[in-house]
Amino acid sequence: MRNEPRSGCAINAAIEVLGDRWSCIVLRDIIFGGRRHFRELLANSEEGIASNILSNRLKSLVAAGLLTQEPAPRGQRSTYSLTDAGIETVPIMAALGSWGLRHRETSYRLRVRAELLEQGGPPVWARLMDELRETHLGIPLPDPDAPRATEQLAAAYREAVAESTPT
Repeated sequence: MRNEPRSGCAINAAIEVLGDRWSCIVLRDIIFGGRRHFRELLANSEEGIASNILSNRLKSLVAAGLLTQEPAPRGQRSTYSLTDAGIETVPIMAALGSWGLRHRETSYRLRVRAELLEQGGPPVWARLMDELRETHLGIPLPDPDAPRATEQLAAAYREAVAESTPT
């Protein structure tokens, strides 16, 4: 991965870090799936990411400053955490999800979180980012009594799974 963008364009600089499908998928699974270990990311990938690609993307995201990797003793799991730059991709993920809802075929089970993020807009994104800062950076929530965005997203997903599972 290059440390310097090919040009001074802000869009190009962002695309050089986020522009491949797997980097966004890995971030999505950490942000919305709460997956923080290599095996979790590999085993629970909807898209079936290969282990060598996952390893490469995790290294790239760490090098780009979107993730940190907590070293673990041999035989134990290394933990990946979002940095503030990684957390600030939430609005980008929400915008990508909104675009995908309108312009691509999606399944009900996998679209409910994008719909909730679209409907809730920036207030939901801000709550989610606050929760991610608490989880990944240890920063206390500004309003611990506010509804939890992660709980709303998880409940919507569980409901969609239940509705789409044949009885």
